[in-house]
This record gives sequence, C-alpha cells and structure tokens, in this order.
Amino acid sequence: MIGLTPICPYCKQFSELVTGKTIYPHRKDLYKLKFFLCEPCDAYVGCHGTSEQPLGRLANASLRKAKSAAHRAFDPIWKQKYMSRSKAYKWLSNVLGINPKDCHIGMFDEDQCSQVEYASSQYLAQQERR
Repeated sequence: MIGLTPICPYCKQFSELVTGKTIYPHRKDLYKLKFFLCEPCDAYVGCHGTSEQPLGRLANASLRKAKSAAHRAFDPIWKQKYMSRSKAYKWLSNVLGINPKDCHIGMFDEDQCSQVEYASSQYLAQQERR
C-alpha cells in the first residue's frame, strides 16, 4: 500500500477511490461514503466514516460473503452481552492465535472467516447449554 491506496490482493494493481454511488448505485443513502475499488476483480472495501482510511482489505464477492457470515456468527457474542465487544475480540484473537491488534474481521481471509464462524457458533452453543 502506498499512502492509503490499497493494492488489490487478487491482481496486485492499485485500487481506485470511488463513492458509494459507484458500488451501490441503487442505495442513495450510501452515495457519499468512500470506497476503494478494483473494478476488474470486483473487489472493494469501505472507508472509516468520511475518511479515506480503509476498513479492511479489498474483498471480492466470495470474501465479502465470508466476512458477512463471520460477523453474523461472531457479533451476537458481544451484542447479546455474553462479553463486552473488546473482550470478545480478545477472546477471538486467542482462538485464532493472532495479536489482538490484528483481530479485525475486515482484514481476515476466507479461512480465518470460517474459523470465526466455527469458534463463535461453538461458544454460543456452549452458552445456551448453561
């Protein structure tokens, strides 16, 4: 990455900064948001708020689906208050064997997303048995 312009992990070319109008033409509520896009790979990532700081790595359709599934599995752990959000991410970093600073679903690959799904579902099942 040079500056804040991410390189596409699929084709190794620089991504382009675009607005939500390009990514989600049917969602006027997202038009003002910023995204980095690699059009040939259909890979993109949103930015923090109104900044040009990527929320994670560029993701193609398959990885976007995996990240979404990981969040659906993991987020109930903290949203249902089994633990705080920060403790949930610390728990997840221990499960994945990674540094807590690097524990962000937006940065994960498909294998890591699958691990998140599995570990989270096991954790929630254990809590429900109590």
